[in-house]
Order: sequence, then structure tokens, then C-alpha cells
Amino acid sequence: MPRQARLDTPGTLHHVIVRGIEKKNIFDDKYDRANMVARMEELAKETETSIYAWSLMTNHVHILLKSGPHGLSQFMRRLLTGYAITYNLRHKRYGHLFQNRYKSIICDEDVYFQQLVRYIHLNPLRASLVKNMAELDRYPWSGHSALMGHKKREWQGVDYVLSWFDKTKATARKEYRRYIEDGIAEGKRNDLVGGGLIRTLGGWSQVLSHRKSNGKVVTDQRILGQGDFVERIIGEADKRIKSQVSVNEKQINAEKKIHEFCDIEGINIEELKGGSRRANISDLRSRLAIDLVKNHGLTLAETARQLGVSTSAVSKIFLRKGKANRN
Repeated sequence: MPRQARLDTPGTLHHVIVRGIEKKNIFDDKYDRANMVARMEELAKETETSIYAWSLMTNHVHILLKSGPHGLSQFMRRLLTGYAITYNLRHKRYGHLFQNRYKSIICDEDVYFQQLVRYIHLNPLRASLVKNMAELDRYPWSGHSALMGHKKREWQGVDYVLSWFDKTKATARKEYRRYIEDGIAEGKRNDLVGGGLIRTLGGWSQVLSHRKSNGKVVTDQRILGQGDFVERIIGEADKRIKSQVSVNEKQINAEKKIHEFCDIEGINIEELKGGSRRANISDLRSRLAIDLVKNHGLTLAETARQLGVSTSAVSKIFLRKGKANRN
């Protein structure tokens, strides 16, 4: 299935999850963690991104943020690219550090804000990076320590988070800590990080009941919220994003065409997409590229993804065809 576009309206609350490639570590020591925190601080200020909760684990990161005027993508691109470059230099490694795409889930703030702050800040305890709440209170690699007043992080939205618990800071801090501690018994909240339909309706029992009644509800893997919230977010998205909420028919038709051509030519589809330079495979790849762009309306980039090659390779196919036509 084609991957969906990000819903990236400025001022939107996102739960962002970044994972190391092949589940490998992205933090080896305190210097790596300090590097990531420093970059978050710099970019939060520069891009006017509000960060409310965050946790640095060993092979992944959680961040709850509200995007600034330029949206989420610019913030995340600069954060991850800058960190990966310095990490690779420091550890004398090459190649990708992070999984292909970070995961971003738009969240209904009124319903899920407190739950997400708790979920994210309990991660170090659940993963045994700290032994107990007392250690978590002072754990420097999550936003919880700033909310407890043990770390000063002016770039973090401490006052805003505490305002959800009480008007006075001292009482809010006590109520916040009690709320965090009460969440330990809940265990891992998979409903906060995956399963669009389950997430929207609140659990399997509601899903099964809803199916039996043949009800319809607007759901989307990229959104954590009730049906009306999901509907509003999708309604605010531009036409390009709206079209990707449902399965992209053009790309499905393209896949069918590729399979059809491969069957006719007796060519293994894995070889076609694996970059084989055998004459018959290169010829088929060229014919398919031209067909997918001209007859199926795919962009050069989409065509390249379908054929397992780079966009520049598809461009060269059209350049060669243009030269051949002129000759």
C-alpha cells in the first residue's frame, strides 16, 4: 500500500516516534543524549515549536509537540539530519541512522493530552532505564525532570503542561506526579501509538460492536482522536492529502500493470525492482516507466518507487527516449 502523506498543519499537536534503523541504538552514551537535547532546544526556539513531553530511550525517541509556523516536517528534518551527521562522525560510522520515516500521529488535545504526557514520561521506567519514580523524577533524558522542577528547560512547555493539573504551580506539580504514578499500573498503552480504528473507537469491544451494527466511522492511522475530530482534521487537509486517506487507485493500477508486463515477458518482478541491468529487464523497465507516466498519470518519483529505481534513473529514460525520437 502506498505510504500516506503527513498531516502537517502548523499549530497541530503531534506524538512523534523516531526509531533507529533495524532497531539499533541511536544513543550510546550521555554525550549522544546531550547532543539530541541541545538540538531540540535550539530548534524549538528557532522554529517556535512547543515541546510538552519527550523521552530519549536507547533505540528510539518519543516527543509530544505542537508544530510551529513552518509545520512539523522542517523541525524534524533538521533535528534528525543534524543529529545523524554528528552521531556518525563521532562514532565513525556510515549510512542511515534512523528508520525510513519517523512516525507522527496527530492528537486530539482535549481528549489525549494528559494521557500522552504520562505515556511518554513513563517510558524510561517501563524500559528499566530507571528503577523507580524517585529516579524518574531526576532522569535527565526526559521532560519529566523539568516538570518536577529538577531540571531547568526554558524551551520546554512546563507551565502549559502543569496548567492542566492546577492553577498554582506547587499543587499542579503534586497532582501531575500523582497522575504519572497512577499510570504505572496501566502498562504499555498500545492504543496511543497504533491501530487507527481501535484508537479512534477506544478498544476492541467498541470495534466489534460497531462492525456488527454496520456503522461507519471516519478513521485514519495518522490521527488519534474521536470520529468527529478525525473528520475535521481530514477536512482541513489539502486535496493532495485528502486523496491519500483512501487507497491511491493510480498506484494500485500501476502495480497491476507491472505484474502484467512481467508475466508477459517472463521476468521475475523482484529482478525488475532489484536493479538488474540485464538487457531484457532494462528494456522492460524503460517501457514500463514511460507507460506509467504517460498512460497512468504517475509522477517520476512515484514511477521510480514502483520500479525500485531512483527518480534520476527514470528521468534518464525519458531523456534517452527524447534523443531517440529526434534522431
